[in-house]
Amino acid sequence: ESDILYSCCIKMNYSTLAVMGNFSVIMEFFLMEYSSNRELQVLHAVLFLLIYIAALMGNFLTITAIVTDSHLHSPMYFFLSNLSLLDISYISVTLPKFIVNSLTHSQTISLLGCALQIFFFSFLASTEVALLVAMSYDRFVAICQPLHYGVIMTPARCIWVATSSWLSGFFYSAIHTGNMFRLPFSGSNVIHQFFCDIPHVLKVSCSEVRNTEYVLLATSSTIVLFCFGFLIISYTYIFSTVLKMPSVEGRYKALSTCSPQLIIFFFFVLSGMVTVLGPLSDTSPIQNLLISMTYTILPPFMNPIIYSLRNTKIKTALCRIIKIVFVPRRKCHVLRILKCKIIHD
Repeated sequence: ESDILYSCCIKMNYSTLAVMGNFSVIMEFFLMEYSSNRELQVLHAVLFLLIYIAALMGNFLTITAIVTDSHLHSPMYFFLSNLSLLDISYISVTLPKFIVNSLTHSQTISLLGCALQIFFFSFLASTEVALLVAMSYDRFVAICQPLHYGVIMTPARCIWVATSSWLSGFFYSAIHTGNMFRLPFSGSNVIHQFFCDIPHVLKVSCSEVRNTEYVLLATSSTIVLFCFGFLIISYTYIFSTVLKMPSVEGRYKALSTCSPQLIIFFFFVLSGMVTVLGPLSDTSPIQNLLISMTYTILPPFMNPIIYSLRNTKIKTALCRIIKIVFVPRRKCHVLRILKCKIIHD
């Protein structure tokens, strides 16, 4: 029996499925191929590459504007810069691998790669939920208790809240990933998703891991619903305070800041809950792609548009950066032309 186990361990290094006892152990996974047409695969890759670049640029410009402009060194923009940094990492966990797979016509991902993808995806997703809750509380204090805002939202407290959000996401993800990969996988190694999503990977895990993970997912779903309830209560107070404002401009400014955040959080949580708790679709790759896009691609892509491009202060800071970078070159070019004309005359 020991010779058989030894030979199995040797074979595990050279094959996708290694025989161990009476069942096979999965060493790599095959991700869903959304089209067998080569032209459509390239089109998918180009489309998602453009989305990826746009998301990176939008979030990077947001961070640059906030860091370089002293007028934006406030709690609201501190949390926004954390959210932009998180979104850059969040979309980079899944989308580059999907783009490369579409271009190279390869759908495989190693067991280690899958574990890392699940870890970082869960880590960043749970951190984003915590940060959005912190941002909603910041808006609640700013609008409903403006006189106490400076006392409540101190720099030290903001740093503590942001650090707690990142650490809570890290430990939450470590528990999930450690539980999912503590025992070998068996069965089919085909994942009907464009990345290693927890519900689809659980389908090929053993029953012991699956039962424990369902308890963890139910617990985390309860926490997310509690966070969503906290947001609803916060925004109820916010909207009731905003509607009492005598200034139309003040009401519009407050609503334009808060409403998109609530909408993004709603779609983010709803799509995630549907994926985790809803039935899995093995026959509709388009349905899987559309649902997963609402919580993997949409938030990092839309957050810069909602929080930055519609924000006057950030747009002003970006315009100032553009002038500093490009205007001096134009002036030097004009001065060079004038100097040449003077010498020629």
